Amino acid sequence: MARLATTTGELARRGFLDVDEALRDLEELVARHDLPGGAGRALEGDVGWLRLLEATADPDLALRGLNRLDEKAPEVLAPFAVDAEASGRLAVVMGGSQALNHHLVAHPADAAVLLEAPRRVPGEQIRAQVLQTIGAEGDIPVAADAGAADALRLANRAHLVRIAARDLTSEDPCAIVDDIAAELADLADALVEGALAIARAQVPGQEHVRLGIVAMGKCGAQELNYISDVDVVFVAEPADEDTSSARAVEIASRIAAKLSQICSAHSAAGSIWQVDANLRPDGKSGPLVRSLSSMETYYDKWAKNWEFQAMLKARAMAGDLNVAQGFVEIVQPHVWQAAEREHFLAETQAMRQRVISLLPANQASREIKLGAGGLRDVEFSVQLLQLVHGRADDRVRGRATLASLRDLVDACYIGRAEGAEMDAAYRFQRTLEHRIQLYKLRRTHLLPDDERELRVLARGLRMPGGAEELLDTWKATSRRVRGLHQRLFYSPLLAAVTRLHTDELKLTADQARDRLRVLGFQDPAAALRHIEALTAGVNRKVEIQRQLLPAMLGWFAEGPNPDHGLLSFRQVSEALGESPWYLRALRDEGEMAERLARILSSSRLTVDLLKRAPETVRMLSSDQSLRPRAREDVLKSMLSAAKRHDATADAIAAVRAIRRAELFRLAAGDILEVTGLDELGRGLSDLAGATIDAALVVARREVPDAPELGVVALGRWGGREMGLGSDCDAMFVMADSTDQDATRRATQLVQKVRSMLAAQGPDPALDIDADLRPEGKNGPMVRSLSGMRSYYQRWSVTWEAQALVRASHGAGDPALTAALLEMVDPLRWPEGGLERSRLTEIRKLKSRMEAERIPRGTDPKRNTKLGPGGLSDIEWTVQVLQLQHAHEVPALRTPSTLPAMRAVVEAGLLDAHDATELEQAWRLASQLRNKILLVRGRASDVIPIDAREVDAIATMLGYDRGEASHLIDDYWRTTRRCAAVVDRLFWGDQA
Repeated sequence: MARLATTTGELARRGFLDVDEALRDLEELVARHDLPGGAGRALEGDVGWLRLLEATADPDLALRGLNRLDEKAPEVLAPFAVDAEASGRLAVVMGGSQALNHHLVAHPADAAVLLEAPRRVPGEQIRAQVLQTIGAEGDIPVAADAGAADALRLANRAHLVRIAARDLTSEDPCAIVDDIAAELADLADALVEGALAIARAQVPGQEHVRLGIVAMGKCGAQELNYISDVDVVFVAEPADEDTSSARAVEIASRIAAKLSQICSAHSAAGSIWQVDANLRPDGKSGPLVRSLSSMETYYDKWAKNWEFQAMLKARAMAGDLNVAQGFVEIVQPHVWQAAEREHFLAETQAMRQRVISLLPANQASREIKLGAGGLRDVEFSVQLLQLVHGRADDRVRGRATLASLRDLVDACYIGRAEGAEMDAAYRFQRTLEHRIQLYKLRRTHLLPDDERELRVLARGLRMPGGAEELLDTWKATSRRVRGLHQRLFYSPLLAAVTRLHTDELKLTADQARDRLRVLGFQDPAAALRHIEALTAGVNRKVEIQRQLLPAMLGWFAEGPNPDHGLLSFRQVSEALGESPWYLRALRDEGEMAERLARILSSSRLTVDLLKRAPETVRMLSSDQSLRPRAREDVLKSMLSAAKRHDATADAIAAVRAIRRAELFRLAAGDILEVTGLDELGRGLSDLAGATIDAALVVARREVPDAPELGVVALGRWGGREMGLGSDCDAMFVMADSTDQDATRRATQLVQKVRSMLAAQGPDPALDIDADLRPEGKNGPMVRSLSGMRSYYQRWSVTWEAQALVRASHGAGDPALTAALLEMVDPLRWPEGGLERSRLTEIRKLKSRMEAERIPRGTDPKRNTKLGPGGLSDIEWTVQVLQLQHAHEVPALRTPSTLPAMRAVVEAGLLDAHDATELEQAWRLASQLRNKILLVRGRASDVIPIDAREVDAIATMLGYDRGEASHLIDDYWRTTRRCAAVVDRLFWGDQA
């Protein structure tokens, strides 16, 4: 090969930063050996040193170290000059660690370990070598001389050189990072054993003590860093019968203190690791050493949740291994019960958040270990999953993070893809941490902010993109770890599974979401949050909910909207608090729990009612409890409740509360198919009448001299076929009076009642619509009987006569309403039937209503009231038949649609087939209006466009999940047939 150029430009191209100093080092080597060909040839030789230096993390540092090593001990480099692989190991160590570079210059003989091919040395072999180095011998090693501590420190550095060479020369350092960490833990075991030997030699009475040393943390997990605290716990037992436990602990405490001092001290020979015993019982404030019995008492009675998490890593390490293992066996059962302890999850999560919050703001984004998305997030996620699931599954009870992560993946607690991502991120971050620490052998977890140091790191990790690639990779892994940590560590699944059956503890968060999705939940993540909320805590209510949830999830899934059902269950349970009857009913009455699940997953209306009056859930205990109550009974309850309150506002609130409960009864009965459509209509109409009667009584407190009123029910209320969203169409009549102020007071009473029952917050309103009274909105709110008679005899128009077809007693004085109804019979059952001109008026009015009231932009075919074949078509057709024939057929004199339709058929005025088409359409449209209100929580005549809402409505009507289109098709087919009948009967010549 031609002579290599050694100009500053050539050195810069090869990765040297301080090229002037590098050139001086090269020239010194050339001059020292006086080799032909200059510095380039001297460094090329058989090995090609310059090429090897170019491949190191810090070529400047490596060249400088080689020059000094050659200057101090030139014989050391001789064997390397003919061994390219060994030279490569020497080069990467000299360029990868400033601290080991300096160590080899100071102790050249230690470079000899690099002549051998890198391999993992068994822990027992390392231990034997270390003990031999300090001159220990026998079963109880004794230090040979006062320099044993320095010999221990030098042995540590010699082994670090060997381990670092294996790490730095690896083609894929991330792949072996766990193996490197395990060998470092083996070295720590040996060093602690050596320090114990030295300490025991310096403490009188040591022969009377069996001191066991338990490794904790990273050392216990055998995943130690190059520089890290070695967390330990000391346990002591007497070595003979003549030594008391207290005496043994006293002697052991002196030994442990001396051991810690040896490991932590610095000298010219360097240092070892800091031994940290703060994970012992009571931490820094607790005794340094305890006996096994003392340990057992502590962990049985006083240990906190975090201490059991720490004990997950406990491992017999050094000293008397039987004593150390005895401690491990004491704490292990507690470790696998920790997840069931009170506040365990919350405290564990809070501890992690506290660590992050305490990080200095200028370091948080560079904190590899403690920062968000860093090593600790992976470790805590794995540990938490182990503690939650490992109590029932010993397959996931490992100590090391990566091995345990694999176990969790293999056992399906974490998905394979997520596990692989977390494994790769953790390996990269641990390797990054190792390289940062190795460079100066300083305990740090911060990504450097110095450009040169970042460059060295990137070169050591063979990143061609340099510092930019390194930072991008760090940010990407941090971001991914943060996301995975949030999903795993804060997953509600963890809180839920700690309370579920063992067989159900084998799900990852993803699998739980998948299972919920299969059940029909559209938002499994939200469902898991609700499960966590329902199963968090240790009280009886939570325990019962915990037992019921698996079954209730299935029941929710059978309803139209499982997501809403689970959310509603949570809301209702929170509203009910610790009610003992509720707990017993949920636990002991399976039918009630199933019914609750079904109505909660079906209806926003029932949820709103339950949240306002959660005690009404007890109605679900039986069919009979869901049957509509008699009007008289409801009114009696309302009046009794109102009498218990002196204030008017409180009295009417009590009336409204009973109405809420009765609305829940009727709605729940409809959902659970206990109550049919006809019975529901009568029940709602009776409830409206009772409510208005009670409100009249309460309102008289503020209008004491108001005359008696009769409330005439019109529309669906009059026909006793109200729907869940129906208004109360009404008009008001009073007796004739000579009191000129009577009408004013009567009107004041009506206004008071209407305002009392109008919407108040989330409370369902009872709207009293008086627009069908004489003269409509322009007429007086209340008229006397004589005033009504005068008006209807002289000025009544066709639409008013039609409205009176559905008039009946609504509330108030029955005698007054009966008198009025008798008075208007000639109008609604006219002799001679319906004149042609009046039929034309009715047709024009209907056409105008459909044109004006069908919302623009909506499909008329989806309008259950005004659309073709809808309720208006059917009811107006029947009413026309009543106006035409009721004078001759008394059976037609009814305010109810379906009885009137049957009477028309029986009288031979309507074909039975046509009547069937009309009735089927009327029933389906009425049911749809009710179900729309139940699902959406608000009234609407229009079938929703939203597919989920239509699917929920269809499910409530008996269709299978996903058959919403079948419902729409059935409705359009039914209304199309109905419209054909209406065309003939109402619009055609038959009318």
